[in-house]
Amino acid sequence: MSTGSKNDLTVVHLMRHGEVANPDGVLYGRLPGYQLSELGRRMAERVGEHLDSRDVVHVGASPLERAQETAQPIAKAHGLDIATDERLIEAENVFQGKTFGVGDGALRRPENWKHLVNPFKPSWGEPYIEQVVRMMGALDAAKDAARGHEAVLVSHQLPIWIVRSYVEKRRLWHDPRKRQCTLASLTTFTYRGDRIVSVGYSEPARDLVPAHLLAGAKPVKGKGKAFGA
Repeated sequence: MSTGSKNDLTVVHLMRHGEVANPDGVLYGRLPGYQLSELGRRMAERVGEHLDSRDVVHVGASPLERAQETAQPIAKAHGLDIATDERLIEAENVFQGKTFGVGDGALRRPENWKHLVNPFKPSWGEPYIEQVVRMMGALDAAKDAARGHEAVLVSHQLPIWIVRSYVEKRRLWHDPRKRQCTLASLTTFTYRGDRIVSVGYSEPARDLVPAHLLAGAKPVKGKGKAFGA
């Protein structure tokens, strides 16, 4: 790894994993065993092709299967090993393993109310600020590993959106329906030296993403977006 100049431009792409095989529609969170669907593998291949000509010298991923599988085509295209980084893991959520989507009645169940009292923290899972700390650490480590080049880190919707919100100086609590972080999307941070100077967003596999899962799509009963975190 070259230390480079303090004015070097370094690009770190935070990629959300592809579609997951989840026939029971549970919020899988950090549970093991949830792998990419066939469509998800196509999404990963598409982004790998999109990044094939880029100057990628470092590929990292969350330890969860869906992230590791998404990173494989990118790492292979550039002759790299995948660096597993625990800091890129999905946010902890007390509803993990349960159905918790549009129209399923979860918000009407008294046993869930105690977890919904503080959306600003949030009270149902890992505090937003803790997600910021670990995700910024992962970004900075990737920036150092790829100084003057590009890196790709595969993570999950909520941590990606939270760290982007932090960098862009938005409040961390938000409406989940308005996250701009579609499956297999790239949220791109450009550094000059050690400072982030721009944030970009792209969807190389947009044509493969089901319409109800696109950023900003209206939730559909029975197809809760929370499942594809």
